[in-house]
Amino acid sequence: MSQTPPDPPEAPTGHACIQSYLRTLDNSPGVYRMLNAQSEVLYVGKARQLKVRVANYARPSGHSGRIARMIAETASMMFLTTRTETEALLLEQNLIKQLKPRYNVLLRDDKSFPNILLPKDHPFPQLRKHRGRKTVKGSYFGPFASAGAVNRTLTQLQRVFLLRNCTDSVFNSRTRPCLLYQIKRCSAPCVGHISEADYAALVADAERFLSGKSTKIQAQLAQDMQAAAEAMEFERAAALRDRIRALTNVQQSQGINPQGVAEADVIALHMEGGQACVQVFFIRANQSWGNRDFYPRTGAGAEAPEILQAFLTQFYDDKLPPRLILLSHPPEDTELVADALSERAGRKVALAVPQRGEKLDLVVNASRNARESLGRRMAEGAAQSKLLAGLAEAFDLDAPPQRVEVYDNSHIQGANAVGAMIVAGPEGFIKSQYRKYNFKEGEVTAGDDLGMMMAMLKRRFERLQREDPDRQGDTWPDLLLIDGGAGQVGAVAQALAELGVEDIPLIGVAKGVDRDQGKEEFHRPGARPFALRRNDPVLYFIQRLRDEAHRFAIGAHRQKRAEGVGATPLDDVPGVGAARKRALLAHFGSAKAVTRAGLADLKAVPGISEALAQSIHDHFHTRD
Repeated sequence: MSQTPPDPPEAPTGHACIQSYLRTLDNSPGVYRMLNAQSEVLYVGKARQLKVRVANYARPSGHSGRIARMIAETASMMFLTTRTETEALLLEQNLIKQLKPRYNVLLRDDKSFPNILLPKDHPFPQLRKHRGRKTVKGSYFGPFASAGAVNRTLTQLQRVFLLRNCTDSVFNSRTRPCLLYQIKRCSAPCVGHISEADYAALVADAERFLSGKSTKIQAQLAQDMQAAAEAMEFERAAALRDRIRALTNVQQSQGINPQGVAEADVIALHMEGGQACVQVFFIRANQSWGNRDFYPRTGAGAEAPEILQAFLTQFYDDKLPPRLILLSHPPEDTELVADALSERAGRKVALAVPQRGEKLDLVVNASRNARESLGRRMAEGAAQSKLLAGLAEAFDLDAPPQRVEVYDNSHIQGANAVGAMIVAGPEGFIKSQYRKYNFKEGEVTAGDDLGMMMAMLKRRFERLQREDPDRQGDTWPDLLLIDGGAGQVGAVAQALAELGVEDIPLIGVAKGVDRDQGKEEFHRPGARPFALRRNDPVLYFIQRLRDEAHRFAIGAHRQKRAEGVGATPLDDVPGVGAARKRALLAHFGSAKAVTRAGLADLKAVPGISEALAQSIHDHFHTRD
């Protein structure tokens, strides 16, 4: 008589699982990962001695509630050894940013910061904002806390140094000065109102100012004004006087201007109610260049030293740290973090928790801002959670949605069409998750709003299915909002069903009677339309979501349209870069004339070889 074989013994979890790895480990430095039964990474940590650290987890008692929960869920572990503890720290933070484990401290908002760029590839360089990799040859100044801080500084610098802010294509096509010259914010190099040498002197002054040497500039301007007055060049003296006034206004409007701190980041942490806010102030050239607040996920109970260590290593993962970082609390392993940042920067980086003087004042100010920002966020979060609960009740959802995606598109009679997706959750709008969609030629019919919506959603969910088919992450939406009535909702629902997505609630927001705001109708697949009370807070919330999606779509459309206005046919010619484009425009007078030029005329342009002339001619005269 046959017998059923016994079930295999269950693999150990918790302390027993961790204990089983001890015999295979030595005391090398390295990184460990703790995984649950579904192979999801729970925690990533680093250790100076792997065996010692893992042995601590194998103890059955003496752990905080957070660590005890993590140990209880652990079903397996993975290990990577490194040569040094510094390497282990850097690898740990890279893995945390990549894997986003539940029990780690995670910096969620990690967008790049803008800089001011003075390029070196043009005789009359443009003073402009720059974000991203520093691939353009020139002088970079920053980081600034926001695009708004950069724009305000650029406006102030224009008044003082009269540097152009127009693009090279606009600069090359000007025949008379623009409005900025008339209001004394540009020296009009485009039409020869200033020599290359004099413009270079203005550029040098701007660089000195952005490097913190504004006193010398002001003294030189005052000296020049006096000399102009003595030579009875009163118009020039008045212009110099206006520049001195503008420079004084810039210095007065910089906010906190520490005299004894030339370059530093001031980082303060405030914790309350299980949440944390980290406030960062950027001090460069003895000037405050703005501040930004961050709300790291605290790993369900992490303490201040662990949060600051994780924040510092993740925040500076793709940013150059300054020479000095002033902190409100010491991080874990202060010397190790300083060594890791120094290695990343290629020079010494010092961490300090000031106890007195001007540096302490800077930290106290940052701490106050962190406390106030967290208070506002907690109040807004409570209100947001209540609205999401109301949304779930109004639309018969199983639970309050944690991720709401809203879709819209914008165009003018089909031209410069762009789609937009915004995201909202318990903490409000999640702007780092916003996306815009450009449509390729032939992908949708011009002016077809429904076609654009379908194309957007198709691309969105095909990517989700490719990148997270098991829905383990937090990028799948709990609710979709689209602009449209029953027809649009039915078509979108069918398209999603064809993709195998039938379990995500879909709601269409249609304009009500006379397109009156407040009388919106809501449509769901297979259900009758309905409306909410005119003064219902949930209705106002949906209007805010829709308006934010519309604002983002309009902004993306305007940007695309502006890029199209500034573009020329030469942009698409292979082998024609900025310098050759300038040579062609200078020789022929306009891009249209280049497109009509004969081969012999193209060969006559300085810097255009015979082969390139043939390529340009073929580009504009050969048709399939």
